[in-house]
Amino acid sequence: MNSGDRKDIMNVNDAPGAVTRALGVAVAAALAVDAYVHLHDAPLYTPVASSTVSQATLFRTEAGAAIVVAVALLAWPRPLVWALALVVTAGGVGAVLLYTHVDVGQIAFLPNMYEPTWNLPGKLTSAWFEGVGAALAACGLAWSIRGRAPSRSRHRA
Repeated sequence: MNSGDRKDIMNVNDAPGAVTRALGVAVAAALAVDAYVHLHDAPLYTPVASSTVSQATLFRTEAGAAIVVAVALLAWPRPLVWALALVVTAGGVGAVLLYTHVDVGQIAFLPNMYEPTWNLPGKLTSAWFEGVGAALAACGLAWSIRGRAPSRSRHRA
């Protein structure tokens, strides 16, 4: 085996790290857009409240979770963090789709957040970035789990 062959093998072995990093950056960017929109629009939703929590508080909580998970994903792209990224992004897009299309009313301590329109600042942008972020986070989770599984080639001498 000459040094050129060894270099090619090393590059192939570096591919999983490059894919994980690229997916992590893309999901972190989607989470950043999600956080920005929710922080920017939160004051608009202060009046929408139950006796315990306002929609503005929920928006700020979503933004905080998105920021924490984005930073964690960039610093420590492990399966647990990928799973959290998937929960935050899929939960966000799921909530916006639900409350845009279904009037579920107040649920427990959550206010009635039914809003049957997409013509609000940032709503469509946030939904798109959450949806794409969820798809990429699912890929990142699968990729990170696959990368952690022992393969037969690693055990060959």
